[in-house]
Amino acid sequence: MRLELSRARLLDGEEARFDEWMAMLHERYDECLATLPQERMAFEATFLNREADGSWWMYHLQLMGEDSPGLVLDNDLDRAHHAFAVATKHQGWEELQPRLLLAPPTVLAALVEAAQPPAQPG
Repeated sequence: MRLELSRARLLDGEEARFDEWMAMLHERYDECLATLPQERMAFEATFLNREADGSWWMYHLQLMGEDSPGLVLDNDLDRAHHAFAVATKHQGWEELQPRLLLAPPTVLAALVEAAQPPAQPG
């Protein structure tokens, strides 16, 4: 599994668009959940922070399978998600270095299972 904490600076003046983006994801929460198996995501969380210099940064925490393809743009939700990202934040991410993932064995087992490839019908 791969644990990532990434951050990206919002484009100047795009704080309201960021809020629209997050509102869209909340409104389409069930659709978001349905994309997780294909992306091999155990969980994702997004945060917003205003730095001392007044700039706004989004932080994205995710735990995924080692061979996660990341965002897959084969559906309307993820295409809208990607469009918001392009319009709201600077390109790319700064990657923070993980040092510890602490979870009880039952929680860790559930996370590992959630990051497995989707079961094939048959």
